[in-house]
Amino acid sequence: MNTQLPTRVLYYGKDKLLPEQKELQAGPLSLIFEDGDLRYVRLGNQEIIRRIYVAIRDRNWDTILPKLSNLQMDTADDKFQITYDVENKQDDIHFFWQGTITGEVDGTVTFNMDGEAISTFERNRIGFCLLHPMACSSIPCRVEKADGTTEKGVFPEFISPHQPFMDIQAISHQVEPDLWAEVRFSGDIFEMEDQRNWTDASYKTYCTPLAVPYPVEVKAGTKVSQSIKLSLKSESDKIRPIGKIKHLSNNKDGQTIFTFNKETSTRIPHIGLGIASHGQPLSEKELEHLKAINLSHLRVDIDLNLDYQPTLQRAINEANSLGISLEIALHLDDSAEEQLESWRRAVQQFEPPIATYLIFHQDEPSTSSQWIEVARRHLSDVRIGTGTNAYFTELNRDLPSVELLDFICYSINPQVHAFDNSSLTETLEAQAVTVESARKFSEGLPLAVTPVTLLPRFNPNATMPEPEPKADQLPAQVDVRQMSLYGAGWTLGSLKHLSQSGVCSTTYYETSGWRGVMETEKGSQLPEKFQSIPGTVFPLYHVLADVGEFANGEIMPSTSSNPLKLEGIAIKKGNLSRIILANLSFAPLKVTVKNLAENVLIRHLNEANIQAAITTPNAFRAEWGRRFSTSKGNLTLDLDPYAVARIDDV
Repeated sequence: MNTQLPTRVLYYGKDKLLPEQKELQAGPLSLIFEDGDLRYVRLGNQEIIRRIYVAIRDRNWDTILPKLSNLQMDTADDKFQITYDVENKQDDIHFFWQGTITGEVDGTVTFNMDGEAISTFERNRIGFCLLHPMACSSIPCRVEKADGTTEKGVFPEFISPHQPFMDIQAISHQVEPDLWAEVRFSGDIFEMEDQRNWTDASYKTYCTPLAVPYPVEVKAGTKVSQSIKLSLKSESDKIRPIGKIKHLSNNKDGQTIFTFNKETSTRIPHIGLGIASHGQPLSEKELEHLKAINLSHLRVDIDLNLDYQPTLQRAINEANSLGISLEIALHLDDSAEEQLESWRRAVQQFEPPIATYLIFHQDEPSTSSQWIEVARRHLSDVRIGTGTNAYFTELNRDLPSVELLDFICYSINPQVHAFDNSSLTETLEAQAVTVESARKFSEGLPLAVTPVTLLPRFNPNATMPEPEPKADQLPAQVDVRQMSLYGAGWTLGSLKHLSQSGVCSTTYYETSGWRGVMETEKGSQLPEKFQSIPGTVFPLYHVLADVGEFANGEIMPSTSSNPLKLEGIAIKKGNLSRIILANLSFAPLKVTVKNLAENVLIRHLNEANIQAAITTPNAFRAEWGRRFSTSKGNLTLDLDPYAVARIDDV
């Protein structure tokens, strides 16, 4: 096949430049300006603030993306001033605002926004959001209320189901024993939510408390002005002299370290896929490709109010062809008794290879015990689990009764609040935190994460039906990064953090199509938007296959010194071990891997060979890679942008 995809499409799915990241300095603080936002505010190596941005959210909580113009930047070695204009425009929403950001030599950063509604529309939120990094967990903080009183507390260790702090005028947290970072808000009342509920690796302080009714009509001409001020303060509440602030130097050699521990390990979870939502049966070629992943199961969702027999028969045929079991998600309503009796008769007729049931009620975000009791009366000799078909937050806010369950489940996607590559990468570490928090209420039951997808499958918080996509638009569930090298790296990071946290089972994506692990033989329905090659596998297929070759093996705990750029996984089975690394950034990366064997084989998946890897996957998988000798178990290698490297012991 001679089709050549543009390099950026291979990297991250679209032939478009990523937003420029401008590094800035405000006295002792380093930070990044990107597309109107401030990101990664650090004192030396210590991150103080993850992000500051303005959000426009419609009545369904969808984000109206910004379009910047008239950007002016005046920067010096230790201070800066930025001004720009922003238009948020989509359907009936049209909002315009001007941003001004200044950084001073004493470490003070001020962000102002002045906006006006150009049209009349309904909104759930307009204004600033500030993210404290997940690393603030258990760190002391002080909250100044709108009435001037002060509340002392700590950032939650386990994921808080509800707002940990409310009625916020200012919040400070401890950076060093005698140094605090204060953030002061104006223009609205702010409160905090624990965004780890949705796998955002942050605590978000946002404006307009949720107790205030929404959606709200915003009249054309309505003005909105807000500001955020970040400053460094000592215990005595005075601005600390610049010379006394400790500078922790960043790693200047540009090298990233990956280490793993051979002495401890956890069982690799059962890994499955969902059946394809396009509704077509898999071809023989597609089945052959899927067998290389060594899947554990195939998930199929059954709405018992609909004619589910064709879907069930397709799932049975595909599971039997692959020699695997079914994970069946049954969606019930209040007539569950009759629905499950009818289902029981269908199962006797079709004889599906069922291993597990997921029980959901269509009107309950988190399934209550009464429906499990009904299911137990009609379903026998199989494992039954429940929790939520939506986000971890639904489970966290409405805890399940565990007495009748064999396991607890919830789904994950990284794009509830943000959609850029950096934000998606940030969510990877937070996936493990959802597992740690779930263990607090699961009473020792196994945990299953099902499914993991790049975009939400539906909007559980919508207050009105989602509009149908236009003829030239991708469906809301489709992300072009599915078929990219970045998608492979993100999948690797997800596998690493969920596996290390000890989940019993994970279900990823779908079998084929633009939400799957490979393209159909007919190809993309919108090839100008989803630029895949018909009949090819996606790069993430090779990540799943590389891990699948170690099915029923073990994962060893591993650490990246720069997880926002490099993720990796360390697995073993018997006497064999494998390291898989992924560069999650646009820049080349020099990586040192420690604790390797004396001799290793390395195979790269990058821009140079990706066309062959996706068009002739069997031949690519037959390549073992080049042999290298390590230096006392240490090896330094270069990873191209978004490249994946597999390292095997010889």
